[in-house]
Amino acid sequence: MTHISIVGKGNMGQAISGVLTKGGNTVELLGSGDADKPLSGEIVILAVPFPAVDQVLGQRAGQFDGKIVVDISNPVDFETLDGLAVPADSSATAEIARKLPNARVIKAFNTNFAATLASGSVGALETTVSIAGDDVDAKSALADLVTTGGLKAIDAGALKRARELEALGFLQITLAAAEKISWTGGFGIAG
Repeated sequence: MTHISIVGKGNMGQAISGVLTKGGNTVELLGSGDADKPLSGEIVILAVPFPAVDQVLGQRAGQFDGKIVVDISNPVDFETLDGLAVPADSSATAEIARKLPNARVIKAFNTNFAATLASGSVGALETTVSIAGDDVDAKSALADLVTTGGLKAIDAGALKRARELEALGFLQITLAAAEKISWTGGFGIAG
């Protein structure tokens, strides 16, 4: 059993918590009013919008050291919904990893909507969580938690693949915002 801290009590934080507790793990959900509570989890999931990441990192300086940190954000330019808010040769996850050199930072859950995590399916397909990062053991630990929670997990490659995952997440968000796909649907992986 693993203990996980999820920073963010919104739809995604709650959906991820549901998956992880289904697998027999313990989860603490921390909101914006819980900045005084230390991160006690072996794994910390940042389930906050990208613009809030710096505030969370600042409030909890040093608490991420030695932990697996999972970035779920999509760095969408929310003013225009017309692009990503990170340089073209980077990703939100890469920026977080630079700010947390003593943590094992990986990307996951950003290509999933909360509804597909909660239901375990994307249409007729089983929900698959794509995981990217340079730490093989960190990715494997998260993949084990995802699969024991009833979903599929796929290793999407090195940390540099977070950029492509963020672009895919951005596309899915813009399609849903334009009502071309449902917020209860999204992209699935067959095979």
